[in-house]
Amino acid sequence: MMFRLVQELSRDGFPVAVACRVLDVSRSGFYDWKDRPPSQRAARDADLLAVIERAHYDSRGSYGAPRVHAELRLGHGIHVGRKRVARLMRQAGIGGISHRRKRGRVRPLPAPHDDLVRRNFTADAPDRVWFTDITEHSTQTGKVYCAAVLDCFTRRVVGWSIADHMRTELVVDALEMARWQRRPEPGTIVHADRGSQYTSWLFGHRLRQAGLLGSMGRVASSVDNGLMESFWSIMQRELLDRRAWVSQAELGSAIFEWIEGFYNPRRRHSALGYLSPADYEQEHTTAALAA
Repeated sequence: MMFRLVQELSRDGFPVAVACRVLDVSRSGFYDWKDRPPSQRAARDADLLAVIERAHYDSRGSYGAPRVHAELRLGHGIHVGRKRVARLMRQAGIGGISHRRKRGRVRPLPAPHDDLVRRNFTADAPDRVWFTDITEHSTQTGKVYCAAVLDCFTRRVVGWSIADHMRTELVVDALEMARWQRRPEPGTIVHADRGSQYTSWLFGHRLRQAGLLGSMGRVASSVDNGLMESFWSIMQRELLDRRAWVSQAELGSAIFEWIEGFYNPRRRHSALGYLSPADYEQEHTTAALAA
């Protein structure tokens, strides 16, 4: 440890003799340590770090040690301890993207639907319970609004819509995309907050048309729609907050590519045993067919 400190000080311009005297180590011992070939453990750590750096890069710089560890184990078949992965990432200055608090939102309007979910964010199969919400983000040319529909079982985004406005058409378009892609059975629950878009006649009419059941939480309670809040938090820190966006078109394209090119098919989700939503759904489908 002392020899490593001497090496760091010498890189910063301190004479080796001075550094050794201050740290009370011998110069000959330092040069012996410096010229010594790396140990087998150090060589293995270097090889492992190269794989870790690639996994972190492929995650678009968003994975911390738990997801990098899952990627090594599930994606590369490398059996290694999580603490070792965390240590190497820490030494290399590699980290995930930390959570940021969200600002308070405007109180929504009263709900036309009862709360059928009651904070039970589980389901026994895909397309039994959906969650939906809207988020917004600024660019140099104006705000971009995104509505998404998330499947409770797979955490997959089954429908989304992007626009420069937050009128009711935004949430209706996301719902219609989800219906077109998934063909849900009548009785599927669609849970939202009490925003005016979701309490509108048009949104309720589309739900009734498709035989879907509307559900809403309490007034001004983000916890009642916690699954969507968690998804927006992921998108906020792993995409939206990582750079300044020049135009609405640029950000809209980036959101589309992040959802369909990374989040759904590739991003490992801790609640899914570190599988991606697409892989988790495929495993469920395979098991159901085998049964």
